[in-house]
Amino acid sequence: MKTIKKIMLGLLAAPALLLVGCSSDDDATPQNGNLTLAITNLEDLGTNARYEGWLLVDGTPISTGTFSVDASGVLSETSFSVATETLNDATKFILTVEPNPDSDPAPSAQKLIAGDFNGTTAAVSTSVAPAIGDFSSVAGSFFLRSPTDEPVGSVNNGNDESGVWFGLPGAPPTPDFTLPTLPEGWVYEGWVVGETGPLSTGQFTAFDTVDLNAGASSSFSGTEQVGPPIPGEDFFNNAPTGETFPLDIRGRTVVISIEPSPDNSPAPFLLKPLAAVAGNDTAPATYSFNQNLGSFPTGTVTR
Repeated sequence: MKTIKKIMLGLLAAPALLLVGCSSDDDATPQNGNLTLAITNLEDLGTNARYEGWLLVDGTPISTGTFSVDASGVLSETSFSVATETLNDATKFILTVEPNPDSDPAPSAQKLIAGDFNGTTAAVSTSVAPAIGDFSSVAGSFFLRSPTDEPVGSVNNGNDESGVWFGLPGAPPTPDFTLPTLPEGWVYEGWVVGETGPLSTGQFTAFDTVDLNAGASSSFSGTEQVGPPIPGEDFFNNAPTGETFPLDIRGRTVVISIEPSPDNSPAPFLLKPLAAVAGNDTAPATYSFNQNLGSFPTGTVTR
């Protein structure tokens, strides 16, 4: 009888142990859901940078993972496994541009687009903070003149078609941009499309002073004077391979882009809010930029 009782007690205890074990395993298993991205107009960042998604939970950014984009704009990943609790508690999605490799676990200053969750979906754009800003009302002007090749006291050298300056001509010229002030991590940059591709006129964050390239040894400008107190460039020196200087800007495309800072690429970034084709007349003629917001990334994020 003792033997039978021991066997019966053992059999009764076994299910209890199984129940305890199953309950413990279930509690330890993380519950995950999927975060799905449907974003257009992203571009290949090369090997030195990656996109990274973040969910904002109680003011704290939580990474959802990194991805790249190929030359056709196709994302390397569009679905990311995220803890269900994080997905449910998130109030905002943010997409940043990160260095590759990246030793910093925090988001970079280059917050590209963002969106607030409304139920299971967030519509993402540059207009939602902390992304770069609302560009729906952007505008600006430029004119053709080459002041850096003019000796002091001279009116002009007859080669004004080789310089482009952003603003309105005058003595001195004045700024004429309607552009938002960029947050940390971003700068504006001007471009003229040459024979071999875009040529930078220099980066700038203010519209009423010379740009960051003024006076640099790599500048294309002339050497007689520093340019006027607005961003711009003359094209006389340091011609890149395939380009012939002085460069005739008439009939060429002029662009204003928004660049990450620091900038790891010599080419324009995907954000190009303003663009226009220069006409045949030099200053005092002016040319108005056209909005080019179709280059901006938009989309939805679903949890």
